[in-house]
Amino acid sequence: MHLYLQLIVLLFVSITVYTFDVKKKYFPVPVVLLLTGIGLSFLPLFSDLSISKNILYAIFIPGLLFVSSYQFSAKAFKKNASIMITLSTVGMVGTVLLLGAGIFWITSYFHPLSWSLSFLLAAILVPTDPVSVVSILKNNTEADEIADIVEGESMLNDGTSIVMFTVFLSMVETGNAFSVINFLQSFVFVSLGGIIVGLFFGWVLSHAIHITSHREYQIMLSILIAYGSFLTAEELGFSGVLATVVSGIMLSFAFSKKDEKEEEFRVALGGFWNVIDPILMSFLFLLIGIQSAAYLYFNYWYLAFLIFVLSILARFIVLGSTIYLVPQWKKRFENFSSVLLVLSWAGIKGSMSVVLLLWTIDSALVKDPILISIAFSSILISFILQSLGIYPLTNILKRK
Repeated sequence: MHLYLQLIVLLFVSITVYTFDVKKKYFPVPVVLLLTGIGLSFLPLFSDLSISKNILYAIFIPGLLFVSSYQFSAKAFKKNASIMITLSTVGMVGTVLLLGAGIFWITSYFHPLSWSLSFLLAAILVPTDPVSVVSILKNNTEADEIADIVEGESMLNDGTSIVMFTVFLSMVETGNAFSVINFLQSFVFVSLGGIIVGLFFGWVLSHAIHITSHREYQIMLSILIAYGSFLTAEELGFSGVLATVVSGIMLSFAFSKKDEKEEEFRVALGGFWNVIDPILMSFLFLLIGIQSAAYLYFNYWYLAFLIFVLSILARFIVLGSTIYLVPQWKKRFENFSSVLLVLSWAGIKGSMSVVLLLWTIDSALVKDPILISIAFSSILISFILQSLGIYPLTNILKRK
């Protein structure tokens, strides 16, 4: 009964926030929800509420990623595939290594961390949040191409971040040194496996919509694909995130045919997922706010802020060098420096970073409470400051 009351209150708060947050261009809904969640943590009703990595990872992430991926423009994916894939793989690896080195250096003056813990923290902080980007950048700007690149990169980079995180967590737990061969083997196995599972489920969904015209069954099928692809891939040891994203993108390509049958299916899906998506997002950020509150009482906020600044610089350097080295990518943007600034600032930390952090908390051998607090604080600083800064930054870009 206590749990039901908590859920009812969270749903009421979600509806209230969406109803009154009319200034979401300037103060986006996810930020309001997260701050509200921190406030709710002080109420006795939520004093015993605790969420695990598995709840966030297996319930919220697949649904949110499926909506983002099947609604992602097939035309935009074709146009930006090369840059999105490069940034979500090579760019991610470079950012983690650069940020990890920066964390090791900066923490040596305040709260020294080992190399393995530094890289583990970097792996937690590097993945960008497709939920945040979709709800903030895509809806609040007219810079469609930049929004497409950031959104596509965010959907794809979670697979890379999970592989890197598990490698560095294993280093912390076993004391083993980093192995490039082992990392590449894990990355290829997990990523390709997830892609293959996603292609299979996406193919099934794209063809199965022609079997029945009942919208209820079509919606049930989409739920099966969104969560079935994720859970199947995870059970086989592959990336469930990539499986769900790939299945959703395949559906997006099916929709691009403009067939009457697909258009009816799109309407049916929108009627369901456009309601489920804000509910999932609301509960996700409220729960993140409630969960993070317990870790925010510590004396190293300045260190968390410095690490946040390092994460922006690392992303700026890696993005700039990656795009600059490919002339056709650089030529696509009239004002390269402004675009690079927006792309760097749009790398918001959010739900996936929290999942990885909760994964770390579950580890029996990661016992540094300061590390957990620094990570939570850096994620919150990133989410709030970068979310609020997206709108004015894109205004500067439009003027230029």
